[in-house]
Amino acid sequence: MADVQDDTIRGRAAGTAPVPLSVLDLATVGSGRTARQALGTTVELAKLAERRGYHRFWVAEHHSMPGIASSSPAVVLAHLAAHTERIRLGSGGVMLPNHAPLVIAEQFGTLEALAPRRVDLGLGRAPGTDGATATALRRSDRLREDADDFPQQLSELVRFLDDDFPDGHRYARIHAVPGPVQGRVAGGVQRADRPSVWLLGSSGFSARLAGVLGLPFSFAHHFSAANTVPALELYRESFRPSAVLDRPYAKIGVQAFAADDPKEARRQVRTGALAMLQLRTGRPGLVPTPEEAERHPFGLAEQDFVDGWLANVVHGTPDEVREGLNALAKRTGADELMITGNVHGSEERLRSYALIADAYGLPGA
Repeated sequence: MADVQDDTIRGRAAGTAPVPLSVLDLATVGSGRTARQALGTTVELAKLAERRGYHRFWVAEHHSMPGIASSSPAVVLAHLAAHTERIRLGSGGVMLPNHAPLVIAEQFGTLEALAPRRVDLGLGRAPGTDGATATALRRSDRLREDADDFPQQLSELVRFLDDDFPDGHRYARIHAVPGPVQGRVAGGVQRADRPSVWLLGSSGFSARLAGVLGLPFSFAHHFSAANTVPALELYRESFRPSAVLDRPYAKIGVQAFAADDPKEARRQVRTGALAMLQLRTGRPGLVPTPEEAERHPFGLAEQDFVDGWLANVVHGTPDEVREGLNALAKRTGADELMITGNVHGSEERLRSYALIADAYGLPGA
């Protein structure tokens, strides 16, 4: 595996921020809005994140979900690279079993050429959608087998990125371009950088694999909070130093939203909670407005789901959010927090990230 310098992975906390903050964006499409508007907000959010000192900006792969416009992370990231200069950009993540490893190596090699030393390739093994859609993506019913093949797919992808298949391997004469082969053809005058590879997960499988391979690990605390501490402990226990990292580096995703009025913050995050309820009950749609969420006739089971979901959303005034994030970082020992604010309003989301940056003491705030 090619050497990837530690500082391309580890955030550098500055000012009063105890750990780096980053952003995970889903290009949320709210009721009454379009995908074009949602992706425009994603661009504005990436620019704000860069100005305000967030460490990285990731987008996620989801399919067949009307309320999410980020089905093609590489396409979105290329657009973001043209509108930013310094912030790290990445996938949170690319669902590797949905794609051929060579295709991902080519896409992210292209991104690395467009935004040198700014690209993170976060990889997951879930489909990012329902079973029927996953079958359409993969043209196969072997969903479980595809997930079980994840370590082999990952190994192939990394070898394509590093261009180091051994002699005699069936792929030894295949090269992911842009990539290291171009430097060798040119006489080795310049080593090609490659994206920083991360493993993503919401259970112990990817945590252990990331540890064994010495890769940075990102855990989906925002929808699997009960598993966060056990997974991070497993990652640290399994960790073996590598050319990428000499010690574990764990980042967790967390839902967070700030507003000047805590009641307004609660009102906004209920829109995301209702959208998740609809998704989990097989009714995916656009993210509802606060008014639609207020009018929704929640049954007892639905209300229990929403209450449980909101219990893991850090929300309130900027100071309350800062305290909640600090407490979460301390409890989990996370090296970095990646916040996502899945609510209806674009202006409200942008303001939330600005308020959190100020309250948290990010270096660009």
